[in-house]
Amino acid sequence: MSTDTVESTDGIILTETAASKVKTLLEAEGREDLALRIAVQPGGCSGLRYQLFFDDRSLDGDVVNDFGGVGVVTDRMSAPYLSGATIDFVDTIEKQGFTIDNPNAGGSCACGDSFH
Repeated sequence: MSTDTVESTDGIILTETAASKVKTLLEAEGREDLALRIAVQPGGCSGLRYQLFFDDRSLDGDVVNDFGGVGVVTDRMSAPYLSGATIDFVDTIEKQGFTIDNPNAGGSCACGDSFH
């Protein structure tokens, strides 16, 4: 996990590194109306899987957070599964991408994309 300072509201944490990467990706898209949506969906080898994507929709009951100008949106069904979760971005020789460290996950699969 990154040692950067983190901001937290409503239990979701986005590191400064992850927020910076999201900003860079949004600038490349050229759209200021998009937010990073984090959702939990049924599926994967452990029962539930994470989804991260840019979204311009506003759904009833969305939990909206701001991390240094980066909008992070979670639907009301996913929010309890993600309370306390830390979203980071890693860029090492071994791997590159967003990671989710979720204290609510009872276990996860080897790929790290699904949990229960």
